[in-house]
Parts: sequence; structure tokens; C-alpha cells
Amino acid sequence: YVKHYLSEKPFKEFENSKYFLRYLQWKALELRPVNSKTFRMYRVLGKGGFGEVCACQVRATGKMYACKKLEKKRIKKRKGEQMVLTEKQILQKVNSRFIVSLAYAYETKEFLCLILTIMNGGDLKFHIYNMGGECGLGIQRSRFYAAEITLGFEHLHSLGIVYRDLKPENILLDDHGHVRISDLGLAVEIPENEMVRGRVGTVGYMSPEIVDNEKYSYSPDWFSLGCLIYEMIEGKAPFRARKEKVKREEVERRIKYETEIYSKKFTEDSMLICR
Repeated sequence: YVKHYLSEKPFKEFENSKYFLRYLQWKALELRPVNSKTFRMYRVLGKGGFGEVCACQVRATGKMYACKKLEKKRIKKRKGEQMVLTEKQILQKVNSRFIVSLAYAYETKEFLCLILTIMNGGDLKFHIYNMGGECGLGIQRSRFYAAEITLGFEHLHSLGIVYRDLKPENILLDDHGHVRISDLGLAVEIPENEMVRGRVGTVGYMSPEIVDNEKYSYSPDWFSLGCLIYEMIEGKAPFRARKEKVKREEVERRIKYETEIYSKKFTEDSMLICR
């Protein structure tokens, strides 16, 4: 009944309004193929293993995004084809305000381009170490960021995806101070009722089961979140001081056998959650 009613007088009114023309314009835009001409490219925001990230703008709408340009030659040289493909496939599946979103994807002769949510607030590493005064964020801010990261993890895990690369550099802030998980290059889907194995991640944030190359499901994400909460509060990572020159093997030994030290910056609750 509702459909029948709306298809008569209300639709005729819509057809004769300015909104119908705007609707047709948007539908025409929707049908256009996405390529390099769709966007204006601006300054470089950062660099990664396979290329760089630039600010970009959709010419038709003016909306700003971040363009992750992955150089095909570099991908091939480093045998990263599967990693890049997996990242794109996972980005297509996720839908959370706590994980960067994939808006468009296209390729040129030289690059694979992922058009992502733009985050103008810097990364957590900058906020922990470069905001002047004492390093660290305090309990309140650390709790807030940890809660948003947890919601991002819960969404990934509900889709059967383990992230495996949590560190301050991969948590980005937007204009309003909310955070999103970025860089899903090491994320992997876990088959139902199974576990995975893989010695991947960043030294100092890898869980004991990853260090020992054992099978795991989602536990590495929660371990690395504990490391990040510690770092946000203390102003240093739990198993390696900033700029400390120490071998990978020593950091892995500390992760497996040493107990981290808690200063007066920690409350009882924050200590419990890190442990």
C-alpha cells in the first residue's frame, strides 16, 4: 500500500521539484568510472613500504579523502601482491567508524590507488611523544582511545579478521579527536573454527604466540592493545624504550619472560587491563 501511494502523487511532486534534477545528477555521477581524473591530488601525508599517502579531493563533490598510492614495481619487487589484495578485500568488508573506510579504488599504469577516509589529526605516536611536556596521554584520554580501538577490534573479529599490527603509528585521529585503525596490510581472515599461524607484526607489540610462531586466533590483537594502553599512559613502550638500540631477539625475550614495571601514572584498573 505504501509503495503504491508513494508512486502516485508524492512521486509526481518529486519529479517536478529541484530535488529530482539533483537526484539525476547524482545518479549520473555514480555511473562514471572512477580513475585518476576523478580526483585532484594534494600534498603527501605520509610514506609507507609500497608508496605514499596523499590528500585528494573528488572534483565533482569537493569531498576530501586520503589516497594510498601503491607502486606496482615496488609491490612486485617485495612480493607483496597477496598482502595488497588482502588489504583491499578486507577494507571492502569492514564498516565501522573506528576503522578507516575504503571509498574508491582504481589503478593506473604505475600505481594501485586506494581512496580512504582522511584523518587530519595525526597519529597516536605524535600525540604520545610530540605534544610538549611529559610524554604520555594520561588515564582519561588513554581510556577513551582504548575504548574506540576495542570497538574497531570487535567489528573486525565479528567478521573473522585478526588485525596483527596495532601500534601508535597505525591509529589515526580525525578533526574531532576520534580514532580509527588504519593500515590493514597484515590483517588476515581466520577460517571458521580454525586458527592461523604467522610471524608478523612490529617488534615490541607482537604477542608471545606470534614470537613463538604458534597458532592463534584473536589474542595477538588484545596483547598489542595492552602494550598500547601501557604506552599511552606511561609515555614509553613496555618492552623497549623509545630510540633504544636493542636487538629483536632481546625484545622478544623481554616479552616472553620479563614483567613490565608500572609507575604511579597507573591506576589499579589500568594495571589490571594491561596485565
